[in-house]
Amino acid sequence: METFLIKALQLILAFAILVIIHEFGHFLFARMFGIKVEKFYIFFNPKFSLFKWKPKKYAKCLSKNDPYESELPENKEEGKDEKKEELTVETLPKVEEPEAKIAEVTAETKTAEEIPAETAEAETDKEETPKKKSFWGDTEYGIGWLPLGGYCKIAGMIDESMDKEQMAKPPQEWEFRSKPAWQRLLVMIAGVLFNFLLAILIYAGIVYATGEKYVTFKDATAGMHFSPEAQKIGFRDGDIPLTADGKPLENPLEDRMDMLQASKVTVLRDGDTVAIAIPEKFLFRIENETKKGETPIMFMDYRIPTEITQVMAGEGAAKAGLKVGDRVIAVDTVATPYLLDFLSALPGHDNGTVDLTVVRPEGEAADTIVLPVQLNAGSKMGVGLEIDPSRFYEAKEKQYGLLESVPRGVQLGTDKLTSYVKSMKLVFTKEGAQSVGGFGAIGSIFPEKWDWIAFWNIAAFLSVALAFMNILPIPALDGGHVLFLLYEVIFRRPPNQKFLEYAQMIGMGLLILLLLYANGMDIVRLFK
Repeated sequence: METFLIKALQLILAFAILVIIHEFGHFLFARMFGIKVEKFYIFFNPKFSLFKWKPKKYAKCLSKNDPYESELPENKEEGKDEKKEELTVETLPKVEEPEAKIAEVTAETKTAEEIPAETAEAETDKEETPKKKSFWGDTEYGIGWLPLGGYCKIAGMIDESMDKEQMAKPPQEWEFRSKPAWQRLLVMIAGVLFNFLLAILIYAGIVYATGEKYVTFKDATAGMHFSPEAQKIGFRDGDIPLTADGKPLENPLEDRMDMLQASKVTVLRDGDTVAIAIPEKFLFRIENETKKGETPIMFMDYRIPTEITQVMAGEGAAKAGLKVGDRVIAVDTVATPYLLDFLSALPGHDNGTVDLTVVRPEGEAADTIVLPVQLNAGSKMGVGLEIDPSRFYEAKEKQYGLLESVPRGVQLGTDKLTSYVKSMKLVFTKEGAQSVGGFGAIGSIFPEKWDWIAFWNIAAFLSVALAFMNILPIPALDGGHVLFLLYEVIFRRPPNQKFLEYAQMIGMGLLILLLLYANGMDIVRLFK
């Protein structure tokens, strides 16, 4: 339960950040062009909101000068006394002759025809000139209760609000539909742009804070371990990857997807270069293998020795005398020179005893000893194992300054976007449709324990994915609005408003169906 809550919290926090940044992009560009933004909401709020706030409304409530307050005298009795005092004999005006009064009124009064046109227009303009609009204050901000997205309600625009009543009124100069097409186009692509910029900023921040450290393929002299599915198509344990479709490979963490999506991968095997053909949809075979738990690795991993880093008191390893620093090279009669070999040799020995052959460093020499170890019901012995390849191989390490981190962030963001776009073509296959997941699938990629670096890495990737998905030319998405605006730019006339309304409704219907299908697949997987 605790693990579920941690993953759910990370998912909601990441989703909220991405939604805020996306909608803020629309908001900022709309206000820059003088377009009114009526609402800015994180998550959807059908029927009610968890929280809402409108700056101008509450500013009026807190104002000392209430605009609705009566201007009558504070003391009504004093007002009456003053009125009586005004009507004394001494204060009565003198009565003038009727002829003089008529002449005075005639002289001071002019007909409407006699008022200069310029003066009349100036007075009219003065009355109709609107007050300066607040950049932030005219918008209602809120948090909805349905965490499926968010929205920025822009005045005079056909969007998910389907505000037909507003669209039926004459266009106003502060509405979206009254602005030039190029301004509306920038407003619509701003959300996608801000999501991609957020990913770049996160990647830049990560490399600036932590730098980069990894063991290159060529420096991992023992080569790589490969999963059973990878070995079926020709990979062998110990292979050192060289190229993917001619592109040189260096970092296993970054180049894994290039290998899975390539047509051909070359490896170094026993001093020779070997070419391996990668089947179409091979990525799904690896994904299914990982989900089934048939292997502890996804496609490939470093080959590293089995070194003990922790011995838990009271468990089988401690009772047998294992120590931190020991290296296990065999389980019974099975050689386990590398970590994956060791992990593969243990299952099936529940509550049994195994003989571990251990190399123990003692000063300049190393002793080889055999220790009988009692395993528990899960074939575990109570030890921690070293998983950092830099402990055994020379690692490439680089620290980034503030200015250096920005281009690196751009490179990482672009690489992630390119990789994601390549993988999207597989979604339209049978295997791709079966692999689609909803919030459960997204939440599962977050770590079980809170790790800020891992959290921001995943948030950056999701930001890239959100940017790409939103720019797809589907009505109800930003890409759909962009498509119709490009039509207007090319043909010099906007699409019919009724057509836009129907397209918006169809697009929203498709998105709801996709959402139900994706989350339904999550539920189906739970029962498999």
